[in-house]
Amino acid sequence: PGCSSFGFGAMMELGPFRVNADNKTLHNNPYAWNRVANTLFLESPAGVGFSYSNTTSDYTNANDYTTAQDSYTFLLNWFERFPQYKNREFYIAGESYAGFYVPQLADTVLKNNNSNTSFINLKGVLIGNGLMNSETDDCGMVDYWWSHALISDEEYAEYRCNGSNYSETRSYMRTTVQAESERGQIDIYNIYGPLCAAHPNPIWAASTYTDASPGNGLDGFDPCTPGYVLTYLNTPEVQNALHANVTALPYPWDECSGVLGYTSNVTTVLSNIWENDGIRNTNSSLQ
Repeated sequence: PGCSSFGFGAMMELGPFRVNADNKTLHNNPYAWNRVANTLFLESPAGVGFSYSNTTSDYTNANDYTTAQDSYTFLLNWFERFPQYKNREFYIAGESYAGFYVPQLADTVLKNNNSNTSFINLKGVLIGNGLMNSETDDCGMVDYWWSHALISDEEYAEYRCNGSNYSETRSYMRTTVQAESERGQIDIYNIYGPLCAAHPNPIWAASTYTDASPGNGLDGFDPCTPGYVLTYLNTPEVQNALHANVTALPYPWDECSGVLGYTSNVTTVLSNIWENDGIRNTNSSLQ
């Protein structure tokens, strides 16, 4: 938890614009979701992206429960301010840790949809590459590393992911650290793609085995995009145009928050998903 929906979702994935390699100008995204729907990107919890709280403890006390409630309160206030959207069909979407955020927010909406004043016309949720169940997520991650030759047979055998609470043991932590060392510096979301040699953030920077320069991505994929967005959103003129950072935050904008102390106090959301009408998988190869 702690990464920016606006920075990643809007600026790098499905928003209307992409940042060019000059870090200053934009181009249209032909795959933007707003071509077929109204989209709203929520920075959650407070402390992510340009979002902030006037209560310092909110940064250190954030957890799954408070995030769901705060996001729900935001939606109520947003629909109150823009009532023309209040009766529209509404979907909640997210990726990664939003696999926890989205079902919990949807559950909060449904449980509070009893009064006309708080009714939100929720029709469904969309979750991409989401975390949903801590134990199986951890096991699946290591299975993926091994099946794609990112870790050795020996390391995989030591992991012994057998459906127990292995993820809570010290052995799991040691094995995970070793596995990360073995797999090297790659983009775990695009293991066959190049890294960016010019990114200012070392998390996204290339290792000595890659040599991708800005603007030279293959098949329309540019691994330096996170760097363009990082520079662009830290430009004062851009922040002014976005009406962002109006409180002059004492730290620069970043893809993932460096001020947030988050407690993951929910280990699975499968019960939330199955509670009413269940789940539908849009990936036919997995059905």
